[in-house]
Amino acid sequence: MSESTTSHDVLITTAFLSPGDEVDALLRGAGLTTHHEPNLAALPEAERRTLLASTRAMIAGTQPLTANDLASAPNLQIVVRTGVGYDSVDVAAATNQGVPVCITAGANRQAVAEHVFALMLGVARRVPENITNLRAGHWQQLTGRELRGATLGVLGLGSIGKAVATIAAGFGMNVIAYDPYFDEAFASAHNISRAELDEVLSRADFVTLHLFLDDSTRNLINAERLALMKNDAILVNTARGGIVDEAAVVDAVRAGVIGGAALDVFEQEPLPAESPLLHTPGILATTHVAGATREARGESGRMAADNVISVLAGGDPQFVVNPAYREDVA
Repeated sequence: MSESTTSHDVLITTAFLSPGDEVDALLRGAGLTTHHEPNLAALPEAERRTLLASTRAMIAGTQPLTANDLASAPNLQIVVRTGVGYDSVDVAAATNQGVPVCITAGANRQAVAEHVFALMLGVARRVPENITNLRAGHWQQLTGRELRGATLGVLGLGSIGKAVATIAAGFGMNVIAYDPYFDEAFASAHNISRAELDEVLSRADFVTLHLFLDDSTRNLINAERLALMKNDAILVNTARGGIVDEAAVVDAVRAGVIGGAALDVFEQEPLPAESPLLHTPGILATTHVAGATREARGESGRMAADNVISVLAGGDPQFVVNPAYREDVA
């Protein structure tokens, strides 16, 4: 490693943050020392334990943060995920250790919502297929489909789902949504119809996922639920890979059970080059970049730094996902 591991306050594992950037300057300007290690999980165990032992705060990317890692960090006071997903963190272990796990809520809302439509249009207008054919010397004017007048099914009407629904209105789409904690006021104000999960799947021309990954949503979109969809419907996932049974999606697209799929997140990341998701016509895959804009990453990093600075100065953490951390110290 290029930096000393013997003295630091903040361990930064988010890959898009680096020494000397704005976030680093904010932390150091507050009198904190920093260490960047985007490949924490790849370090030898002894080296990883030494690094964690002197860590007071973590700004974490998508790499796993395990119970063993947390146990190696007895001085840890806060973990902030630069994003809204926190399934990579052992939240139960953090809670038992009295460590708040926080997210940067809202920072990538617009970025993800816009990427949904990039993916949706890419499949609907057959853009990857068109580019491939053109490069191969084949001038084929493939027939696509429009978004106007189509029904968009939003599974998860939270912050990002709401942003997607708002953009959909600009395309002239009809929006139906499912959410266990449905926001009736927002839906009414934006002409969104409420429906149960299976009804959304059966009625929608496009289905976009914006749910958290937990035991209740793992493999939620399986072969049985894909069979409920229209045979020309398009599935879009920018949430978490584990929500979708990927083998079932490949089978469904190949068999014409659904019209196509566009995925930005996967059960295994990086996605192996031999994955059938990359070699099945009708499936568009991107490298977990829905939130990867300058604007979103900048805001996420600043929010994380501000939260860390506040907590290490004795303040309360913001956007905590495990409020029981205060009571459940083992």
